[in-house]
Amino acid sequence: MLVAAAVCPCPPLLVPAVAAGAAPELDAARAACADAVGLLAASRPDLLVVVGPADQDGRGPHPQGAPGSFAGFGVDLRVRLGASEPDADAREERELPSSLAVAAWLLERADWSDAPVEGLGVGEPLEAVRCATAGRELGGRADRVALLVMGDGSACRTLKAPGYLDERAAAFDEGVANALGAADTRALMALDTELAYELKAAGRAPWQVLAGAAEGTDLAGRLLYDDAPYGVGYFVAVWS
Repeated sequence: MLVAAAVCPCPPLLVPAVAAGAAPELDAARAACADAVGLLAASRPDLLVVVGPADQDGRGPHPQGAPGSFAGFGVDLRVRLGASEPDADAREERELPSSLAVAAWLLERADWSDAPVEGLGVGEPLEAVRCATAGRELGGRADRVALLVMGDGSACRTLKAPGYLDERAAAFDEGVANALGAADTRALMALDTELAYELKAAGRAPWQVLAGAAEGTDLAGRLLYDDAPYGVGYFVAVWS
């Protein structure tokens, strides 16, 4: 059963070594993420599952100890998912998608050792119903399950945003922020898949996985961060 969840953005720029001189611009987001991960530890889960957007190569399950790298962003930095020393199987695993690599960095920063950690890479095209089904399956994995859900909002908030300015982006992000802050699973499930795609909102599918996992749990939500640096919607929220 899901007992707690944290929602965090997943830009590699969240890692100071990647952001370099621009790192201070996301200090508030990093602090909020640290608080959110701390709540997960306080929930004393039997299992933590990290869920994040992934391309075709990174979709599906990733075991504890799976490796990740920021070499593609020009930084010689490697991480592992929830373990400093991988088991024999994890040494041979494919690399984490960037969203889960950012999550692994957050967990290492928090010195996570409270429960086993697994990852799930979710493809952008995954339909809402299948997202919810995946979430319900995750929620049934252990008596006390926690989720760390990675995902960004629209990438179209300003003229310099990766997706340029789209007048629909601000309202979309406001709806997401309200839903995450209120732990409103119905509102998350009602997110328009096509609109999310057009606005380049990579968090849509992971948020709907969360909604499925939280069905019937009566968790309360709290929004810790809501901003759009670089024209991209970033949210940090906790459900407990």
